[in-house]
Amino acid sequence: MSDIAAMMEEIGRQARDASAELGFASAEAKKTALLAAADAVADSVPAILAANAKDMAFGRDKGLSAAMLDRLELDEARIASIVAGLQAVAAQDDPIGAVLAEWDMPSGLHIRRLRTPLGVIGVIYESRPNVTADAAALCLKSGNAVILRGGSESYHSSMALLGCMVEGLKTAGLPEAAIQMVPTRDREAVAEMLRMVKYIDVIVPRGGKGLVGLVQAEARVPVFAHLEGICHVYADGDADLAKARRVVLNAKTRRTGICGSAETLLIDRSFYARHGAVLIEDLLKAGVEVRTEGELLTVKGTVKATPEDFGREFLDMIIAAKLVDGVDGAIAHIRKYGSQHTESILTENQATADRFFARLDSAILMQNASTQFADGGEFGMGAEIGIATGKMHARGPVGAEQLTSFKYLVTGDGTIRP
Repeated sequence: MSDIAAMMEEIGRQARDASAELGFASAEAKKTALLAAADAVADSVPAILAANAKDMAFGRDKGLSAAMLDRLELDEARIASIVAGLQAVAAQDDPIGAVLAEWDMPSGLHIRRLRTPLGVIGVIYESRPNVTADAAALCLKSGNAVILRGGSESYHSSMALLGCMVEGLKTAGLPEAAIQMVPTRDREAVAEMLRMVKYIDVIVPRGGKGLVGLVQAEARVPVFAHLEGICHVYADGDADLAKARRVVLNAKTRRTGICGSAETLLIDRSFYARHGAVLIEDLLKAGVEVRTEGELLTVKGTVKATPEDFGREFLDMIIAAKLVDGVDGAIAHIRKYGSQHTESILTENQATADRFFARLDSAILMQNASTQFADGGEFGMGAEIGIATGKMHARGPVGAEQLTSFKYLVTGDGTIRP
């Protein structure tokens, strides 16, 4: 057995042992741990910023794009957001032990279905160090042990945040091995995680197409799918112009490096006939490169799109734009090119919005709202472990509640089956 294989075996064993204890930890103990972790993060701002500075230097030397560096960077405001997220998760109701349903059978049996932890969760992610705290918090809240494998770029920041989370576990008297991080940048550790069926119950990949594709292709452990964020905004003919201009700019430019950033703008021909190229002109003025085709290429400053630009996650100040024939044209385009992540329709016509909602099957569908709201914190979950685009078990922003399973408790009174 290689050194990395042996290391991962030990991490997995410790996580499995910790999960057995964490699974029946009290709600109060978990809350105490999360609040203590939040306090530790708040008290460690200088150390976390120093660790992040090392990661930023590493990222620049590695040639990361501006958008990827933005994902990697921490400042006092972002650390304050991490603290607030931990506090918000702590304040939520504990999902474990909740009775999902109960009923009596003619046989005399009383049956209850109770929410339970999954066990051990493996999280593989890139660049964003805040995922360390988010994932650890949600797994702790849901009674799961977690093995974290952050991106090589965020190694120092993630380790600093891990220390704060472990401090919370110590304060609450919970097993320190409930939250572990793979202490190496070696990619062989990822390969080992994907094979650890003995110890890991589910893998959650959070990153770009390359990472998710690798995980889905090679994992023997079940995976919560998290595909690219090829998010669309559709400006309908009945859109309010002021709302549309505000939402489109925010959806693309607020933060281009997150999975909720809009990557394609679809414009109804009737909207274009009424308002012209105002949405595209707004984007151009904001410094966005607009890749388009056909009539929209007559807009000064646009760039001719390649066929591959529709259905591409740019994660940059780039957007693809296209004219479509009404809501059905938008639906057809999204079905062909989308990743079932997040789509937004801009319209004041409720029947049109209802059709958009009914005929698309993305994890998140919005009306008159920016796709940048595709975030567990903005959904009231305190944090998220990712946006699941699959259809089995977990979907959309994955919070503590979706990191659970259930079991049946059956009570009889000497009851036998004839």
